[in-house]
Amino acid sequence: VQLQASGGGLVQAGGSLRLSCAASGFTDQYYAITWFRQVPGKEREKISCYSSSGKSTWFADSVKGRFTVSTDNAKNTVFLEMNSLQSEDTAVYYCARNNYYVHPVCSASIFEYDMEYWGKGTQVTVSS
Repeated sequence: VQLQASGGGLVQAGGSLRLSCAASGFTDQYYAITWFRQVPGKEREKISCYSSSGKSTWFADSVKGRFTVSTDNAKNTVFLEMNSLQSEDTAVYYCARNNYYVHPVCSASIFEYDMEYWGKGTQVTVSS
């Protein structure tokens, strides 16, 4: 089983990027994908969650209104659409998957240690 995050890059402030989290090897039709980001020297920050249960989502206040989540179920991919990017969004972005049957609905009460699988990070750099 594997998660692959991609789509990072360099973008100017105010611009947009779309990150992808492609899942492979999972057989369960139900899933929840959480996006985190980390700046060197700082704790990893949870920024977004998508659960296939009722298509529930959650966003951190720092990205609410600017980031959205979409999916391509045929490709087993969850996208993080990032708009109005700011220099503070510069970080390495990770996608992770938790046990859906433990946490079927996205909420603020799901943490790093709840994640069972992690993808490698993808760097997002926003230039001001």
